[in-house]
Amino acid sequence: MKSFYFDHAATTPIHPEVAHEMIAVMQQGPANASSMHHYGRAAKAHLNRSRDTLARHLGCKPSELTFTSGGTESDNLAIIGAARAQAAKGRKGLITSSIEHHAVLHTMQWLAEHEGFELHIVPVDNTGMVKLDQLADVLDESIGVISIMHANNEVGTIQPIEQIGKLAHEAGALLHVDAVQSLGHLPLNLNELPVDLVSFSSHKINGPQGIGALYIATGTPISAIVQGGSQERKRRAGTENVAAIVGFAKALDICVNERNNWQPFVAQLRNKWVELLQQELDQHPFIINGHATNTLQNIVNISFIGVDTESMLMNLDMAGIAAASGSACTSGSLERSHVLKAMGLSDERLNSAIRFSFGMGNTIEQLQEAAPIVAGIVRRLST
Repeated sequence: MKSFYFDHAATTPIHPEVAHEMIAVMQQGPANASSMHHYGRAAKAHLNRSRDTLARHLGCKPSELTFTSGGTESDNLAIIGAARAQAAKGRKGLITSSIEHHAVLHTMQWLAEHEGFELHIVPVDNTGMVKLDQLADVLDESIGVISIMHANNEVGTIQPIEQIGKLAHEAGALLHVDAVQSLGHLPLNLNELPVDLVSFSSHKINGPQGIGALYIATGTPISAIVQGGSQERKRRAGTENVAAIVGFAKALDICVNERNNWQPFVAQLRNKWVELLQQELDQHPFIINGHATNTLQNIVNISFIGVDTESMLMNLDMAGIAAASGSACTSGSLERSHVLKAMGLSDERLNSAIRFSFGMGNTIEQLQEAAPIVAGIVRRLST
């Protein structure tokens, strides 16, 4: 049976060139960048070159990047570290949106429950856009940290980060942005954006899992949350994963250098998928969730009205098609998407939503083969 991987928003296949560079580093011998001997110096050189590469593509200084184990740790370090630093100045207010990844929502809720922070969760409209007027209403001198994602991982909606950053800085608050899903898809020049902290993860851009980074703008107050060493400018203790960091840098290098060719093709895949499903399901209309234009081009979230999400996913899997109902961190449970709930969608849309996301390895031919299979499942489950 053929298989089709349409779940790139969850994780991406590693690029062959990335794997090649990582293996080369691992075969060079022990690699602890804190060691003083020649093995350690070689590891440190890999670390510095990788940090330089990432900084060049992200438009920031190498010293402003701290390596972590991935997006979740980056979010935790940014939010907890900055919130505690701001609390020391008397700012114990936090703001986030109702559609954030749980790495942000749960972290902020934890701070409110265990460390006495005051949390404000601002709503979004039915396209997933943050309601800026309501964000502005709760933004005052008590707010220490605002965390708003760049682009949503379930519906792809892109937030107006520049406007949010301006509001934050006018009020003296720090802005953290979860850019895990947008990295590589949207151009970033961090030193020109009104942002203080930005989270990234390698495995969303055909790099290795288990490695990420946090941008910390020069002068941003932050407290370390992992103790035990002086690595990463004392912001994140622990021996750096040199091979994975090299892979991360290589993945972003490929992603940025090929973006002008790759992004139009990914957009073509998304548009073709919708077109094919419309042709196959002309008697069974579906609804696309999220913003119509201000969205990532590799994600499409579709409600197949009358078809239960879980039943659809099981049948897709049995047919060799990998898709998702939302975040990979929660899709193993029966809980419906908190993102779609926050968007105020009807139960029939909420309970029938499937996310398809495209990337390296997908072709138009795959879509042409898979669309009739998906349509057949929809028709069978809706009868």
